[in-house]
Amino acid sequence: MRVNTFFALAMSLGGVAAGTAQADDLTASFKEETQTSGIDSIFTGEWEYMVGGGTAVFDCNGDELPDVYLAGGVSPAKFYKNISKRAEALRFEAHSSGLEVDKVLGAYPINIDGDEHVDVVVLRQGENLVMRGRGDCQFVRANEEWGFNGGDAWSAALAATWEKDASWPTLAIGNYIDRNEEISPWGSCTDNWLHRPSPDKPKSFADPVALKPSFCPLSMLFSDWNRSGTPSLRVTNDRQYYEGGREQMWRVEAGKTPTFYEEKEGWQYLRIWGMGIASSDLDFDGFPEYALTSMADNKLQTLGEVKAGVAPMPVFKDVAYSKGVTAHRPYAGDDLRPSTAWHVQFEDVNNDGFVDLFIAKGNVAEMPDFAMKDPNNLLLQQEDGHFAEYGEKAGVASMGQSRGAALADFNLDGLVDLLVVNRGSRAQ
Repeated sequence: MRVNTFFALAMSLGGVAAGTAQADDLTASFKEETQTSGIDSIFTGEWEYMVGGGTAVFDCNGDELPDVYLAGGVSPAKFYKNISKRAEALRFEAHSSGLEVDKVLGAYPINIDGDEHVDVVVLRQGENLVMRGRGDCQFVRANEEWGFNGGDAWSAALAATWEKDASWPTLAIGNYIDRNEEISPWGSCTDNWLHRPSPDKPKSFADPVALKPSFCPLSMLFSDWNRSGTPSLRVTNDRQYYEGGREQMWRVEAGKTPTFYEEKEGWQYLRIWGMGIASSDLDFDGFPEYALTSMADNKLQTLGEVKAGVAPMPVFKDVAYSKGVTAHRPYAGDDLRPSTAWHVQFEDVNNDGFVDLFIAKGNVAEMPDFAMKDPNNLLLQQEDGHFAEYGEKAGVASMGQSRGAALADFNLDGLVDLLVVNRGSRAQ
């Protein structure tokens, strides 16, 4: 789940050697600061909260320190102001922001109205919310003011973009299964929504357009995969519940009805337990690679052959095995059953100039065919483009039921820190 978006783990990265070439020569060390951090949050809930949870990290008071919003599931979400001192221990303070609502699965910071304050889109079991930033980390409901129809669904994914010539964003929201079908949820995927700017009312959303077919997404990402200048919408879907589904990519062009890419255009048929998605240009060719998390083996896709002067086709090849990032089962402990992967994020965690990969891991609940002790991955990229597992050495091999995460420099010391969110466990 990109789900930027459940156990909160704040760690401080120390002892990083910059400029080294091979993973064996690198040092990436995280120190857990849970007990002194001030964060005390648990993502709670049963069946309706087996997915979702996420965290949003953003500065909302202009002090340059990233603040933290944590989904609570059945419990109210919590917001924490970052009160860390530069290059010192991580410190957060609970703050009443207006975002403390229940049934939250995830949240996404975005400046919707273009003022000086960040806003937040909150995904929930039930009505989704757009919360307008008023400054100093205060937020107010803006659904009515901005014409946003929050619906009544199990919303698990979000991506945002500004279409050509638009001053108001387009929001794509991914909806999961029909929560009223608890006894037999298979095949009950509900429609995803595209919230575009209203053509009639400035600074307002139009009624959402259903993206059909929809196949129970857990992550979405707008990405200019072909450098056309118009991002497409990539959707990673959970095969556990759809019927006849697959991974999807949609054309979203200004003024046109969205359409999805098909096999005749080069888009390959792929079915995975799609959980998370992230992108980065790993080989510096100008085209993004995509990490897709799943149960068992994970995917790393790169665009196929690109010919000079010819528009690329949406043909991607999987290079996860050759790059060493399948991360298909636990690398520590004695549980050798397949892994369950969720949030995924690219970030240079050791300041060597190479983008690394973090993957949050954790059983859905008690699925017997998958690992119960499933440590998070920290895969450091080497000079030759391969990745090496450093999770245990770096101190981030949590065995909780992790879901969402965020890599950010919380104390402005130039080193990346880590926030992880687990289902059913207290924030660390």
